[in-house]
Amino acid sequence: MNEFEYLDVNKKLLNLAEIVEAEIKPQFSHINKLMAFNETKVLKAFINSKVSTAHFIESTGYGYGDAGREKIDSLYSNVFEAQDAIVRAGFISGTHTISVALFGLLRPKDVILNVTGTPYPTIHSTIGLKTSNKKNSLIDYGITYKEINILNELTNNEINLDILKKSLTKKVKVVYIQRSKGYSTRPSLSIDAIEQICNIVHSINENAIVLVDNCYGEFVQRKEPTAVGADVICGSLIKNPGGAIAKCGGYIAGKKELIELCADRLSAPGLGRDVGCNMNQNKDILLGLHVAPSFVGNALKTSLFLRCLFYKMGFKVLPEVDAHMSDIVSVLQLNNEKALISFCEGIQQYSPVDSFVRPVPAEMPGYSNNVIMAAGTFVNGASLELTADAQLCPPYNVFVQGGLCYYSSKYCILKTAEKMLNEKLIELQ
Repeated sequence: MNEFEYLDVNKKLLNLAEIVEAEIKPQFSHINKLMAFNETKVLKAFINSKVSTAHFIESTGYGYGDAGREKIDSLYSNVFEAQDAIVRAGFISGTHTISVALFGLLRPKDVILNVTGTPYPTIHSTIGLKTSNKKNSLIDYGITYKEINILNELTNNEINLDILKKSLTKKVKVVYIQRSKGYSTRPSLSIDAIEQICNIVHSINENAIVLVDNCYGEFVQRKEPTAVGADVICGSLIKNPGGAIAKCGGYIAGKKELIELCADRLSAPGLGRDVGCNMNQNKDILLGLHVAPSFVGNALKTSLFLRCLFYKMGFKVLPEVDAHMSDIVSVLQLNNEKALISFCEGIQQYSPVDSFVRPVPAEMPGYSNNVIMAAGTFVNGASLELTADAQLCPPYNVFVQGGLCYYSSKYCILKTAEKMLNEKLIELQ
């Protein structure tokens, strides 16, 4: 008996789901091995770091001597094979961690070279890409921004080494890499690709700092960018490493002297990392990291099932079904506005939180088109939980992230497909 028969899922969809799962079984086996490796790696880091219940204790005020905060920093540097790390509940997003890092590392007349094309919209104001207002941006501080796309017109996660080599000069201080595709359809960068970039950068300009926006990529492979040559990585705890347990926060990890510069920008010069209580979040941050590899594995399984199911129903999907993922983001090309809205409505309707809420397209700062978002999550904005969002414009791509629990995520996807089937937006053979 199929596990969803008693939940009244369309029988044709159930049969298709069985075919899909049979086909992706070898890839599930690969994901299981990845989960086993990363879960064990994180457990060993906890043991080696001697985490104890004493590190759950809350500090207040300035947070002087917060042993839990210091233990979390040490633990993250261990897990990410970095010299140092700062992990704080006070980081409000991945964008915030990147902004702190960039302002900590760059000085007037420095050059930042973005090698992965136009970055995620939320970082545009930090850089100064918005023509209407550059106030307080990097450009406003006299920092030069340059942009290339080493993945242009290439497939299979290949990188254009010639463009990279030609663009690197001695004036470049920071080489910026956005690991995830963001709101684009270019490939997300694998660890192997990031390693190639790091090797080339450091061979041409040994003083250049490679900074990686690591959002959506943690625990998707066996290594992190800091293990293959990245000097600094940044990320959010309401994405992969927080395990949907951490309520807020972010991290910066990398070379010790660079993390110290970032810490001064986070608080104030002379205070650095030695102040700032974590507002009673230490236990959640620690527990979130412990469970993160397992939940990331479930998100990868959810993504694979989603892409294979919709591919068999005639939709274009990215990454392709047989490709290894480098982040937890999948793209479905739904071809028209009605299908896009219906899909997002379905994801919301069959989520554990706010299932009765109907998402509607609306204007959002930083976007040129209306945006629709489905996020029935326990932590607001936690994209390790199953979420979907899209701009309402051709070719009507929807970006789907997360899935903490594979079977409930699978049910949500099947019921969403059933909704679209009933609305005659998709067809089954």
